[in-house]
Amino acid sequence: MITNLQKGYDLAGSTQAIRHRVLRNTYWLLALSMIPTVFGAFVGVQMNLPMLTGAMGFIIFMAIAFGFIFAIEKTKNSAAGVAVLLGFTFFMGLMLTPILRHTLGYSNGGSLIMTAFGGTACIFAVMATWATVSKRDFSLMGKWLFAGVIVLILASFANIFLHLSALYIVISVMAIGIFSAYILFDVQRIINGGETNYITATLSIYLDVYNIFVNLLSLLGLGGSRD
Repeated sequence: MITNLQKGYDLAGSTQAIRHRVLRNTYWLLALSMIPTVFGAFVGVQMNLPMLTGAMGFIIFMAIAFGFIFAIEKTKNSAAGVAVLLGFTFFMGLMLTPILRHTLGYSNGGSLIMTAFGGTACIFAVMATWATVSKRDFSLMGKWLFAGVIVLILASFANIFLHLSALYIVISVMAIGIFSAYILFDVQRIINGGETNYITATLSIYLDVYNIFVNLLSLLGLGGSRD
């Protein structure tokens, strides 16, 4: 009996160690993924790269993004998965070009970008900490959050044609709320052993952080000054 108890403790300790390692590797890779993102954004802004807009631009972006996500899932168990993930984050950095160029057109554009970055970092820190220390089960949020993302995608696509400022604001506010909640969901999945691959985990949390930043910057840009 003592031997069985000892084996149980050893197994529990081993499982906990694996979860901590996945979470640690996820955070390290998330930090690393910010480098190609910043570089991609810098290249896009400095070279004034042309970007497709409208419905066609939206469709092409979604096709490329999901292509990268599919490739990451296929290679997540090898070193190639890290390379594909970093390639994806570079691409996502390039996709920041339009909103960064628009924001930098304001006299306080640089300040708005730094505020959005700081706000995103604070949201991530609060939500990740909450997911780590909370005893509440956030797994039931998954289906509702996924449904919310589908609504956001459809609303964003519709607003390409509608050009409604009020809907634009509603979408941004909803996106910040949904992806903030997704950080709770994704981080707790790692802690509870629901996600054991740090590349997949990094991809999920990266998309959460990216979407919070973009939509926070969009809202802050409403108060930009051209003076």
